[in-house]
Amino acid sequence: MTPQTVAFYTLGCKLNFSETSALGRQFEERGVRRVEFEQGADLYVVNTCSVTDHADRKCRKVVQQALKYNPQAFVAIVGCYAQLKPQEIASIPGVGAVLGAAEKFRLAEILTELEVETSASPPATGAGRVFASPISEATEFHPAQSLGERTRTFLKVQDGCDYSCSFCTIPLARGASRSGSVASVVERVTTLATQGVKEIVLTGVNLGDFGLQGPDRQRVETFTQLVQALDEVAGVQRFRISSCEPNLLTDEIIQTVAASQRFMPHFHLPLQSGSDKILGLMRRRYRRALYAERVARIKEVMPHAGIGVDVIVGFPGETEADFLETYHFLNELPVSYLHVFPYSERANTLAPTLKGRVPERVRTERTTQLRSLSEKKKRYFYEQHAGFETNVLFEDDVTDGRVEGYTPNYIRVAAKYDPLLVGEVRPLRLTQVNTLGLMEAEEVGILA
Repeated sequence: MTPQTVAFYTLGCKLNFSETSALGRQFEERGVRRVEFEQGADLYVVNTCSVTDHADRKCRKVVQQALKYNPQAFVAIVGCYAQLKPQEIASIPGVGAVLGAAEKFRLAEILTELEVETSASPPATGAGRVFASPISEATEFHPAQSLGERTRTFLKVQDGCDYSCSFCTIPLARGASRSGSVASVVERVTTLATQGVKEIVLTGVNLGDFGLQGPDRQRVETFTQLVQALDEVAGVQRFRISSCEPNLLTDEIIQTVAASQRFMPHFHLPLQSGSDKILGLMRRRYRRALYAERVARIKEVMPHAGIGVDVIVGFPGETEADFLETYHFLNELPVSYLHVFPYSERANTLAPTLKGRVPERVRTERTTQLRSLSEKKKRYFYEQHAGFETNVLFEDDVTDGRVEGYTPNYIRVAAKYDPLLVGEVRPLRLTQVNTLGLMEAEEVGILA
């Protein structure tokens, strides 16, 4: 029997959220009503992440909570962790099915084939069915986007990765790089525009590698071509590029964003380390000189651009001198904020075999130092823009009588709540940074 209700829980990245939305629409098209997690659904779907620390513990806790709300529920696990450790997940009490990367977009079909009985007792330990092909079989690109959950829509345009960074399991969890076509993305964006979407964030595993298509994965288009084509699509006010490897962020892309009225002056560039030695051990495809050049180029043509940075600290072999090299490099760069992660060992990667393991305590200390630097960078970036007039897209996110939104260059703004602001782009004058680290703003006349 087909379940009457389904609830989802998503761990991990924006890409996972877009894929959860796509799975939700599959069930809705079959007449299955989507409900909130705590409402006690017939079917629970947990979309997992392998990058998140303690993936096993988090997955188990979500399953336990699902069965707390409905002890008779059927629980299905999908996502990166499901591809990497399917048998381990299948042994979690209450898990009914585990689907790998090649199978997850057939979830509704597979559950129908299993004739899921919502009135049946939850599976016993070890009884979960596994549907997980070798990752080499994950060759098809499945488009996805989040919709109806946020002001912004996260649009998946690329999946998988051909890189072999020594710390990363993503190629093992998602497979080789692949994407749709420029024309198919433009078609999807045109449809989203008719639905009133204000901002679209382009997402992918290795976004700059867009353009690989077909079973033979030939490069027939480029990410630059995609950006240029989307810039011509009417009806969407804002586009953002979620993240792009510095070696793939071409000057053409930077120039297109700089000249665009639709692409926001906001970039997220993974660095991971400011030490060339550590970048080499990580098997990254660039060195700090190229990274600094890309940041300088962005600031040359877009002085007010926001730039976010991913950093990993405590990687094997990272000495105190290596860490300080990273710290000083970031301190001198005109970037806006940092996403800092302590290195975490991942099975089936090269990094754990490297010499020079950094103690957990040291990883934590270095993480704290860089997160403190991030707060200083962010506040300085915000304060530089006090007095500026800009447009802010407000979200459906109200706290203590305040509504929040983002400027084009990703400054988080708080303003007095007005129901007419929600989901709208409004001209404001930025005033000062408040005690919560948000930029205060006041109304001005309509901006051109």
